[in-house]
Amino acid sequence: MVSSNGKRSIYCLSYSNSRICKCIAILLVIPLIVRAIFFPSILSFGRIEENGLVVVRNLSPLYGSDFGIRIDKFLEVPQIVWGLNNQKIAFARACLTARMLNRTLLMPSLSASLFYKEVERLEPISFDKIFQFEEFNSRCNGFVQLGHYMDISNLTKPIELLKGSGRKWTIERDLEQLKEYSKEPFDQSEVIRIVGKNPFLWHDHWPVKDYAKVFECLVLVDEIEKEADKVISRIREVGSEVRSKFDSDATGVKSEKLLQPVPYVAVHMRIEIDWMIHCKKLEQRSKINQICSSKEEIMNRVGNIPGMKTPTVVYLAVADSLLNDSSILKGWKEGLLPFEKKKLGIDKIYKKYPYLIQSAIDYEVCLRADVFVGNSFSTFSSLVVLGRTQKLTETGVTDLCGTNVRWPSYAYNILGDSKGPQKWISNMSDISLKKISYGSNDTSCQ
Repeated sequence: MVSSNGKRSIYCLSYSNSRICKCIAILLVIPLIVRAIFFPSILSFGRIEENGLVVVRNLSPLYGSDFGIRIDKFLEVPQIVWGLNNQKIAFARACLTARMLNRTLLMPSLSASLFYKEVERLEPISFDKIFQFEEFNSRCNGFVQLGHYMDISNLTKPIELLKGSGRKWTIERDLEQLKEYSKEPFDQSEVIRIVGKNPFLWHDHWPVKDYAKVFECLVLVDEIEKEADKVISRIREVGSEVRSKFDSDATGVKSEKLLQPVPYVAVHMRIEIDWMIHCKKLEQRSKINQICSSKEEIMNRVGNIPGMKTPTVVYLAVADSLLNDSSILKGWKEGLLPFEKKKLGIDKIYKKYPYLIQSAIDYEVCLRADVFVGNSFSTFSSLVVLGRTQKLTETGVTDLCGTNVRWPSYAYNILGDSKGPQKWISNMSDISLKKISYGSNDTSCQ
C-alpha cells in the first residue's frame, strides 16, 4: 500500500515532469516558428535519403528554383526524331518543359536515323546509348533532371497533355497550357504524358542560355567519344605529315613547333542535291539570297579567311553521298589541303554506326576544330557555333568577334571581310532559339 504522503509525492513528481516536458516542447517549437516566419521557403522542401545520399525535393511548382527539380513527379514525351541536332534541340525543349512543370523528365527515346532515310533503322535508340545519363544529371544538377521509367510508382494514372497545333495555337496559348498543368489538379498526377507532334515543333519559351546549359550537360558515351578522338587524331596526323615537309630545317631535323598539335579547319559543306533544292525554295520564300552556296563559292571564301596560316588540313564534313565525288577535293587555294572521310581512311569508323552516331562524331570533330566554317541556315552548323561560342565565353573573352580570337567560326554563305566568309558567333542573350533552330543571316559579328 502507498500512503497518502506517497501518493502526494508521486503526483508532485508527475507534475514536475509535466512542466519539464512542456518547457522542452516549447523550446523545440520556438525555432520552428522562427524558421517558418523568416525562412518560409525552407518548409516547401522535403528531405529524404536515397542510397545513402540526401536529396532535397523542391515541392514548389515555381520555375527556376535553385534547389533542384522534384524527383517524384515526371514528364513523359514522344519519341524524338529527325536529324541529330534537331533531336538535341527537341531533347533540350523537353527538358525545359519538364523544368517549367518542376518535374523530372523520363529518359526519352531518340531515333537512329533520319525519318525519311534508312527506314529499317528508324527504331528507337535509348538516350543513354548516345549520351551519358549519370554525367548529364551531375552536370545539370538543380537545373533539369532525367529519370528512369523504373522510378515511377504508378500510384496515379498518367494525365495526357495534348500539344496544340495550327495557326490558332499561339505561343501565348501554349504557355498558358503549361502554366495550367503546373497547378492542381494536374500537378497531383505522378506522370504527365505529352502526346502529339515531335518536341522539336513545340513552341519555344526559353532563352538561348537555357538551351546552352542543357547542351553543355550532354556528354557522349565513351565508345562514341573514342571514335571521335580517333578521327581527330587522324586529321592531326595527316596535318603533321604535311607540315613536316614544309617545316623541317636543312639538316632534316624537325623544328620544335612540329611537336605541337597541328591545327585543322573543319568545313560543314552543304551542297547535297536535296539541300540545294531546299535552300533555293527558302531563299524565294524569305527573299534572302544568302542561304545557298555553291562548291566554288565555299572554296573561294574559305581560302580568303584573314590570317589563316598554310599549309593547313581542311576536313570536309560532308554527306556520304558526296564521298565518291572527287570534285569536292579539287579547286582549293594553294596551301589548303582538303580531306574527307574516305581520303583519310576513316570511313570504316563511320560505317559501323547508324546515321545518328555518325553525325555525333562529325559534330565533335567540328566543335573541336581550330577553325570552323559552316552555313548559318544549317541547324548542325548553328549548334556547333553555339557550342564554340559557349566555350569562348567560359575563357573570359569579351570581344568574341575579334581578329585574334581562339576557335573562330565563320559562315561561308555570307560574304565577310577580304572576300572571305563572315565571322560568326551565337547571340547568347537571345530570348529564343529561333535563329539557331531555323537559321538566320544574322551572325552577331556584322
